[in-house]
Amino acid sequence: MFLRTFFVGAVALLLAVFPFITVSKAMSETQLHNAAKQNDTSLIIRLLAGGAEIDARDSSGATALLLASRANAVEAAKVLIESGADVNAKDNILDSPYLYAGARGHLEILRLTLTHGADLKSTNRYGGTALIPAAERGHVEAVRTLIEAGVDVDHVNNLHWTALLEAIILGDGYARHQQIVELLVEAGANVNLADGNGVTPLQHASGANYQDIEEILVAAGAR
Repeated sequence: MFLRTFFVGAVALLLAVFPFITVSKAMSETQLHNAAKQNDTSLIIRLLAGGAEIDARDSSGATALLLASRANAVEAAKVLIESGADVNAKDNILDSPYLYAGARGHLEILRLTLTHGADLKSTNRYGGTALIPAAERGHVEAVRTLIEAGVDVDHVNNLHWTALLEAIILGDGYARHQQIVELLVEAGANVNLADGNGVTPLQHASGANYQDIEEILVAAGAR
């Protein structure tokens, strides 16, 4: 980590002191990825001005913006997005800056992606929209933001689960997941849309003894 930080800093210093020095395109793109992870906006700006390809991929297929999203490096993500980085560019396992920010509840980056062309129908490797893992992980504000953006609340992933089912099946039944169930119900989620085995949200909630969630579902007409 020290050597990498030292190398990034040394390149930035050389470019600042000797602006006529150029580095290879591949090296500048590697530096861009590192700068994104480290939230180094000044280096990002300098590298882009020097010709680094903004959506260049690393060995995992990740762009600099995806790495910034993973690190929740908000300022780096802001510079990259406002410079034209693709918020929907997926890596080798089908993560994108938008999908990752939604799934991890990185709210500021999520909002930036939504205002810069996020594809609400984009899906991850499990066939789920950003809403489904956000619901599972209890990211209340991310769920609220995605619902307000217009993500399909009844999208079914490859496991035959909706966001509502996933919030119940993989949630803990406590306050955050109760709020998410309420948000989904208020947004018009189909409370009777069963999983691939025909088990409904209410049956899952009852089986897990999530009484508060049961009450929300029954009040919404769940059977």
